[in-house]
Amino acid sequence: MTAPYGSWPSPFSAADVSAAAPRIDGARFVGDEIWWGESVPSQGGRVTVRSSTDAEILPQPWNARSRVHEYGGGAWTADAEGTLYFVNAADQRVHRMPRGGVPEPLTAAGPHHGGLTLQQGRLFAVREDLRGEQHWRGIVEIPTDGSAADDDSPAWVSSYGSGFYAHPSLSPDGTRLAYAQWTEQRMPWDVARIAITHLESGSQTPVPCRAAVQPEWLSDDEVLYADDGTGRWNLWLARIAEDTPPPAPTPPAVAEPYVLADADTGGGLWVLGNRWYGVLEDGRITAVRTNGADAVVLIDPASGTERVLDVPVTAETSIDDVSGSRVLISGAGAAVSRGLWCVDVDSGDVVAIRGGEPVDPAWVPVARPVTFDGPHGPVHAFDYRPTHPEAIAPDGELPPYIVMVHGGPTSHVAGAASEAYAYWTSRGIGVLDVNYGGSTGYGRAYRKRLDGQWGVVDVDDVIAAARGLADAGLADPGRIAIKGGSAGGWTVLSALVRGGAFAAGISRYGVADLRMLASDTHDFEKHYLDGLVGPLPEAEDVYVERSPLTHAERIDVPVLLLQGADDRVVPPSQSEAIRDALAARGIPHEYMLFEGEGHGFRRAETIISSLETELRFLGAAFGFTPA
Repeated sequence: MTAPYGSWPSPFSAADVSAAAPRIDGARFVGDEIWWGESVPSQGGRVTVRSSTDAEILPQPWNARSRVHEYGGGAWTADAEGTLYFVNAADQRVHRMPRGGVPEPLTAAGPHHGGLTLQQGRLFAVREDLRGEQHWRGIVEIPTDGSAADDDSPAWVSSYGSGFYAHPSLSPDGTRLAYAQWTEQRMPWDVARIAITHLESGSQTPVPCRAAVQPEWLSDDEVLYADDGTGRWNLWLARIAEDTPPPAPTPPAVAEPYVLADADTGGGLWVLGNRWYGVLEDGRITAVRTNGADAVVLIDPASGTERVLDVPVTAETSIDDVSGSRVLISGAGAAVSRGLWCVDVDSGDVVAIRGGEPVDPAWVPVARPVTFDGPHGPVHAFDYRPTHPEAIAPDGELPPYIVMVHGGPTSHVAGAASEAYAYWTSRGIGVLDVNYGGSTGYGRAYRKRLDGQWGVVDVDDVIAAARGLADAGLADPGRIAIKGGSAGGWTVLSALVRGGAFAAGISRYGVADLRMLASDTHDFEKHYLDGLVGPLPEAEDVYVERSPLTHAERIDVPVLLLQGADDRVVPPSQSEAIRDALAARGIPHEYMLFEGEGHGFRRAETIISSLETELRFLGAAFGFTPA
């Protein structure tokens, strides 16, 4: 069948994308079962907890979602007997629910909780209290008997203050707690330390580190953690001396590299549930290694050997739990849908627990890693070519393309099979997913390219990628669109202001005004712009000059703006300011505001409506009629 690109018939509907393999939100071994959290778009994006026995553990209307640090994470855990502990989205209280029982609150109303972890029968969480002018955060221990359900006084087990905390880890003898900590003036991928608190004396052992995450105890006086002191997030080991009685200061731990590799075991600590490695009972380590795409390795420190595990995940990989020789790994793969797998590192058995179905290569393209020359160095990306088992385009026609820009911006994409991308490629529209300078997954130097250069390096890189694709004869240079959300939406609007490379733009809850973002944003990102652009008020002229809203009159191509009405990270005022500027000049545009949606679309009806609108929008902009 011969048909123009963009008009090929496709089996992938927007409803199919909405109902595709769910996003896994943590997984645990619970007795003989495996439990995992997953989002349910058809139920308003509610996060439920399910079991490998095909039972739903957390019924409606309960919703396991945390709002700590705004992005949440680690909203549930469970014990071996099947008692569930979870943060209820509606009130942010931690609840306890015995198997088959009714949830009962364990914490008082008011503060937020997240990053739940149950260790040696003790429940720890990150607590955030935003009431009053002074905001308080720290690690707390929560009584599991309900005795603190009406007690608003926190049982701090860490330092506490206006900074940020993650990854509490209890020593085997139960006397010390290790955790990650960073100040409100820095982001965790720039500077974060591992703190160790003696729970009885309150004394702290400093650990020399740079941007550390995920401490795990190997013994009573040895802590493993990931740090990027070498330019890559690698595994480090800290050895702790005996505590000294006050007032003498506790000597710092002695830290040294434990396992080095030219890849990252670690990443941007956006959510509290991120886990990049797990320690088996015999001391072996299962770890994610990211160098563009993900691999999973088994490390044996005793023998000094390691091997790559034959698992299908290549992106968004999380080592969720370990038990004996078994490991729970969630993520997405180049040839499988997003899912959860149980891997036995000794037998080699790999069992898909949820999702993980092989995709049909006749319909779903395998991402092709590509690199383009850019003004600041190489630009990494993944190319998804138009793919159809029967349709071809007329001779001489080049395909339209969408250049995808990830959010963050300190994040990355890793080339996984995606029904969301197959929605486009099966219709004859290519997708180029760009890891512009500033992205994680390629080392600290690549990530630091964006320091002080947000709105410059990212824009240069997406333009270089688009032109490189066109110069290679792979895309129609007159039909390349750019699409992104949040920080990616900023790059979309900034690239449209620059002009000359893109014929249309799609911004999902994108940043349009840096000063507005600085004044409206939440605590976690309050000083993010200090590093990406510069501190205020000293850099105010730069904020004004780089903001797309300042130069909205330069946008001369169609723009689609999609926005959540309840977005507290990038409020609707940002998209509406661009909408008004486009309307004043008569530039073709559409603006859609989705009630009940925040920063990121979760509801099935929103996902369906936005995708269908995007397809119609691009058809009108690029001159094709969708089948």
